[in-house]
Amino acid sequence: MKEFRKIQKLMGNQFEITVVDTNEIVAKEHLEAAVLEIRRIENLLTTFHEESQTNQINKNAGIKPVKVDLEVFNLIERSLRISKMTDGYFDISYGSIDKKFWNFDREMKELPDPERIKEHLKLVNFQNILLNYEESTVFLKEKGMRIGFGGIGKGYAAEMGKQLLQKRGVNSGVVNASGDLTTWGTQANGKPWTIGIANPDNARLPFSYMNIADMAVATSGSYEKFVRIGGKKYSHTINPKTGMPVSGIKSTTIICPNAEIADALATPVTIMGIEKGIGMINQIHQVECIIIDDENHIYSSKNINFK
Repeated sequence: MKEFRKIQKLMGNQFEITVVDTNEIVAKEHLEAAVLEIRRIENLLTTFHEESQTNQINKNAGIKPVKVDLEVFNLIERSLRISKMTDGYFDISYGSIDKKFWNFDREMKELPDPERIKEHLKLVNFQNILLNYEESTVFLKEKGMRIGFGGIGKGYAAEMGKQLLQKRGVNSGVVNASGDLTTWGTQANGKPWTIGIANPDNARLPFSYMNIADMAVATSGSYEKFVRIGGKKYSHTINPKTGMPVSGIKSTTIICPNAEIADALATPVTIMGIEKGIGMINQIHQVECIIIDDENHIYSSKNINFK
């Protein structure tokens, strides 16, 4: 058995796909098939193509419901469930506010005007995303509302890539969507997959390693994108209830069996803060988290033991 890898830019992120196989030609076919599957999902979810279903939904906000593929419909439905579970701290309608005010390309010198943010915040409300199950339609109630899958799309794509590979008979592998990753089976040598939990001060030096099998991991961190304004560090994670960036937490890592759920929970836990976030995770079956704050203190949910 050997491990075969492919690194490819997909969904604006670097994906690394690994499969364990005996035959290089077969392995390459598997890897290519996984890339095509992730591209297919990217075309459904992207807001960069006029024709994408996500764009059609956004264009018709406040005008009319849009019929979508069952796959898109179900992803939105699951997103709304996570919104309810996280008390609205996960919200795919945050797209109404995102890029206009916060551009973390180090060009920002001052905070956006709170009054303008308040105006746009009115459009952020997952309860105004209306689903019609019979017709498979999605309707954004307010004009100007936008949805985006930035908080769940990568995890969903990783999970779908894994499912496709398993259907093709791949017994072991990893789909790593730029840090949101899902694993199954074991390494070529039969040992569990080992993943490093990123060190927020130096992403290349993990602060801890973990053996995982049939598990997914997602990390939301301010160490990759942030700005400093008036000596204070603001992360690229925006609280959908205030429109302001979060501060105080450097990174949140979620570990659970499903990459989509891991991806979707990492951001709301960061926004909720240490106590509330861990409190919520402790109530969810088979989900764990590790949080590192700005002072490098480490907090974790109840079933994580650091060696």
